[in-house]
Amino acid sequence: MLTAQPSARHGRTLKLHREEVSGEVSIAQLQPQSPEKPTIDRDGTALAISNPTLGVAAHSPHRTDRGGARNHADRESRELSAAHVGNLIDAARHADAIGLPLNRMITIHWEAAGLPLEGMAKATGRFTGLMAKALQRHGSQTAWLWVHEGGEREGGHCHMLAHVPADLVPVVRKLQKGWLGRITDSPYRKDVICSKPIGGRLGIEASNPDLYAANLNTVLEYVLKGASQEATSHYGLTRLKAGGYVIGKRCGTSQNIGAKARSI
Repeated sequence: MLTAQPSARHGRTLKLHREEVSGEVSIAQLQPQSPEKPTIDRDGTALAISNPTLGVAAHSPHRTDRGGARNHADRESRELSAAHVGNLIDAARHADAIGLPLNRMITIHWEAAGLPLEGMAKATGRFTGLMAKALQRHGSQTAWLWVHEGGEREGGHCHMLAHVPADLVPVVRKLQKGWLGRITDSPYRKDVICSKPIGGRLGIEASNPDLYAANLNTVLEYVLKGASQEATSHYGLTRLKAGGYVIGKRCGTSQNIGAKARSI
C-alpha cells in the first residue's frame, strides 16, 4: 500500500508496509478532505479523491531484475502483466522516496494526433526526453511512469504520471504543444493532450501529503486499470477496464525510478 510517512523533503513520503500476519501490504484509510468525489473522465485526468484500495505486495514473485516483462518494438499486447503492475507501483513509491513525487497526470492521444499505433512508443519516448531536457535547463530533475492503451473509441493513447515542480508547470504547459508538433510533424490538434495536477492543485504533495497520497493511489489505480486477471487478483485492483490493443512497449518508467535504480 502507499501510505504517508515522514520524509526529509516535504514532510511525508509514500511507503509500502507489510502486515505482520499475511506479509501483504495494507493501506491506511485516508479520509477524503473534499466533500465531493469527482469521477475520472474520458481522458482519465479528472483526479478523484477516495479511500485507496490498491493492494501491493512488497516482494512480489512476479518481480524481475528488469522491472517487468520485456517489451519489443513489434510486440503486441492487450493487458498489463503482473510484472508490469509490480514495477509501476514500485516506481511510484521510489519517485517519492528520492524527492521526485509524481504530481502530474498527462494524457496524450497519439492516434488523434495522427500517429499510427506502432509509433506510440517512440513518440512517448521523445516526449519524455523533451520534458526532461526542458526541466533540466531550469535546474530541475524529473521522474515519470507511463502506460499505453488502445481502443476503438479513443485510439492509441498514453497515460503518464510525472514529477513537475509547481513553479515549472507554466514552462511545460507552454512548450508541450510545440513538442507534440515536432514529434508528429504536424500542427497541434485540439484536445490531443490534457495535463492536470494530481490532487487538483499545485504543490499539494507538500501542503497536504495525506490528500496527495490518497489521490495518487486513485490515479495510479486508474492507470493500471488494463491489468491482466493475474495482476488484478495479486494486487487487489478494483478499477478494471480493457486496456486495448497495443503494439510495442506497453509501459515504462524513467531510469531513476526503474528496477535497476531501485536495487542500488
